[in-house]
Amino acid sequence: MYFAYMLKYKNLYWIVIIALGLNSCAKNYTSGKLPMVYLDVDGQIRPDDKIDGEFSIEIENRTVVKGKMGIEYRGSTSYRLSDKKSYGFEIRKSSGDGTPKALLGMPAQSDWILMGHVIRSNGPDDLYAYDPTLMHHYIGYELARGIGMYAARCRWVELTVNGQYQGVYVLMEKPKADRMRIDVGEPFGRKEPGITGGYILKIDKTASYAPTGRELSYYDNNWGDDANYLPYISFRSDYDLKGDLLDFEPFRPPYHDQQYRETYFLHEFPKPSELNEQMRTYISDYVHDFESAIIFDHLNGTNTVSEYIDLETFADGFIMNELAGNIDAYRISTFLHKPRNGKLRFGPIWDLNIGYGRQGRVPWEDWIANYNHYVSQDAWMVPFWWEMFLESPEFKSTVKSRWTQYRSGPLSDAAIFGLVDETQGRLLSTGAAERNYDLWRAENRTINFEDEVDFLRYYLEQRLAWMDGEIAAW
Repeated sequence: MYFAYMLKYKNLYWIVIIALGLNSCAKNYTSGKLPMVYLDVDGQIRPDDKIDGEFSIEIENRTVVKGKMGIEYRGSTSYRLSDKKSYGFEIRKSSGDGTPKALLGMPAQSDWILMGHVIRSNGPDDLYAYDPTLMHHYIGYELARGIGMYAARCRWVELTVNGQYQGVYVLMEKPKADRMRIDVGEPFGRKEPGITGGYILKIDKTASYAPTGRELSYYDNNWGDDANYLPYISFRSDYDLKGDLLDFEPFRPPYHDQQYRETYFLHEFPKPSELNEQMRTYISDYVHDFESAIIFDHLNGTNTVSEYIDLETFADGFIMNELAGNIDAYRISTFLHKPRNGKLRFGPIWDLNIGYGRQGRVPWEDWIANYNHYVSQDAWMVPFWWEMFLESPEFKSTVKSRWTQYRSGPLSDAAIFGLVDETQGRLLSTGAAERNYDLWRAENRTINFEDEVDFLRYYLEQRLAWMDGEIAAW
């Protein structure tokens, strides 16, 4: 079935390519190319501390923006596993202070990400990639914005660092508190009654909070940093992954034998250094009340949780993560935010590289939210609330209503497959995909970009059909 599906789409695709007069085999690096980002840095780029440099962006050999920056490698697991690194950079003034700047039509801000896809060669015949289509982040965020969620705006670019071509990247917004990004407003104050928002929390690993200044070789194997939860940067849920009260103290050493039962919430905004004890107590108590309400509703058939959360944003986050088959969803790389005087909201969705049928842990015909049924004692498990949501009439009704609405518009087959086709055409017609895989390959093996995109289409077709059937039965 898969190969028949591939053939169907491949024939259609080449008709389009011929009609447009595109040449996917072009070797010219400058003809019809994507915007080119140039980074020039003195010294060694590091994962934990930005160093000074300069950047410029060219479109068809014309510089459209340039400036000073601070740059670092980003990612924890992805940094260790990938030969192709991702970068975080801050646009700076001559003084070193951050300064907002609009890039490629995206709203002005100082903080940006150049996201590569995880790819690694372990020998002449051994090559793996989390996202061989290069598209996982891009199409997920585009579709999420289509249903009204905030998700990072993205632009396709090619990257050169200190004169060395690095391949295809996605230039994207860094999720942060901002009117044009995660709009939570500002905290009213540092004491009652002005501490109702805004807050951004993240369920995630802790490597980004680790001490700086280590030898660069340290970061190749710093697994303990991923689970080093501390009271300064985080607080723990009072409940385990079954919704029972935890019976041991928090903040134990990384990877202890009960870690799989814990969920920690990291302080993203305000930064840990900007929080006082009243603010910490307020947001941790709010999350406790939200989780307690879910348990109460589960036991009593009520809907008190709607007093604490914006249920529609949780439904939308569920829809997008499940459509993407995002194996990291809910348990890591998961944002929650609370606008001032508002309810807790889900999102934005983030980190979709291991998904779209390639995660191998949860069957395509089940919910990623049921991760705990398939994986035993992972260091990061799905919080108990998602399993209870799947038994909640209110949650399922909200998902069903919104899914039905979206399937006739922004998540229709035409919208989804049209976006995939458009993206594939752009990466092929510019020669960018070919250049990327000419560079990122094993000695005797490379990735067939078109076949990988065909698999993506196949996955989406199967996943959409399954979700349609499951949600219709709710």
